[in-house]
Amino acid sequence: MNASSFTPPPAVVLLSGGLDSATTLAVASRPRSGEPAFACHTLAFDYGQRHRHELVAAAHVASALHAASHTVVNLDLRSFGGSALTADIAVPKDRTDHDIAHGGGGVPITYVPARNLVFLSLATAYAETLGARDIFIGVNAVDYSGYPDCRPEFIRAFEHAANLGTALGNPTLRGGSASVIRIHAPLIDLSKADIIRLGVSLGVDYALTHSCYDPISRSGETLACGHCDSCHLRREGFKTAGIPDPTPYA
Repeated sequence: MNASSFTPPPAVVLLSGGLDSATTLAVASRPRSGEPAFACHTLAFDYGQRHRHELVAAAHVASALHAASHTVVNLDLRSFGGSALTADIAVPKDRTDHDIAHGGGGVPITYVPARNLVFLSLATAYAETLGARDIFIGVNAVDYSGYPDCRPEFIRAFEHAANLGTALGNPTLRGGSASVIRIHAPLIDLSKADIIRLGVSLGVDYALTHSCYDPISRSGETLACGHCDSCHLRREGFKTAGIPDPTPYA
């Protein structure tokens, strides 16, 4: 086949506007060993998060990395609350590395109940409408091991469920038993510094991204607080990677 006539297969990429999801989009957009480059349809969620400035970042990242399309889905997870990101609960600040990595003995209060389960379900529905068999998510089990929906076993289990519960994945309809829908989590085993190095090698402009859970507006500019878990992990990641941090902190 002539290379110029090749049409990249479609994929759905969950894009929050943060560092990890931007890197995941860059990975999905580039050909890899044994994998094609995908035509990436990015999907963001306005779910009532207090850090909804990330949606602005997501749109900028999608444009900069030439996503095939960018869609924002409106949800209202504030109806349930239960998280510092969707309820009137203080965002933890200045926690230790150990508490961030292990949840301080439990699941962090910044965990949004079943968020990745909900997001992946909607991404799977969107993928069916596109005829896409590949879904990318930027979960990471190294820095966020306190989040139950960032674990490899969750990703594997969801992939299995997606293949059982969709028309695209139904073995009777497709005449086989092998999984068709694939959930890609290319960053799941990487440290934050490794993610940043990978993104830089792929041309990600991290100045476009936003990670802070509790941003501050000042003089018309949205600044990262510099004290929440996400800011801490981001700052330390750039420091360990030996790459200048472009983040505007308050």
